[in-house]
Amino acid sequence: MKLTGSYQIKLEKQKVWEALNDPEILKAAVPGCESFEKKSETEFVATATNKIGPFNASFSGDIELKELNPPNSYKIIGSGNSPVGFATGEAVVKLEDYEGGTKLSYSVQANVGGKIAQVGSRLIDMTAKKMADIFFGKFSELIIPKKDLFDEKIETKNIISREKKSLSKNILYGSILLVILLVAYLVS
Repeated sequence: MKLTGSYQIKLEKQKVWEALNDPEILKAAVPGCESFEKKSETEFVATATNKIGPFNASFSGDIELKELNPPNSYKIIGSGNSPVGFATGEAVVKLEDYEGGTKLSYSVQANVGGKIAQVGSRLIDMTAKKMADIFFGKFSELIIPKKDLFDEKIETKNIISREKKSLSKNILYGSILLVILLVAYLVS
């Protein structure tokens, strides 16, 4: 499975970078997250409970950050397991200064197996995109000052609308940084 996307965040790049490395913010933003613990400066362990198609299970996984280039980019390597399957993958996350804020772009390559893989790639892709939208919405709410949040939501909707119009039906835009986090925890 391959997923790519980008989000506009009305906050300076350094602050977005710091938030992407804050376990408390990530725990609050990842849907269904029960724990998100930092093992070292580059390693995390997390558990989450979510529903994907007919499956409702708790997922646990390990995440490692590599190729760190603060505050511009990093690669996330992740793997997760649950009673209904597993997932492994990696994501490249990039931050760029853009129109008075930050553009967060990601590209994810993930593999899933077990019972969860039987629900089909289309359902997994749709679930991953939905969870990414939830994650980035909550992430933005947590890190953007309240006075700017209303403008950020409007801008995000406008960007998504423009991207939808420019993409073909077969291309999914949108899905964690953390998308690998979502894939590792939600699809494993």
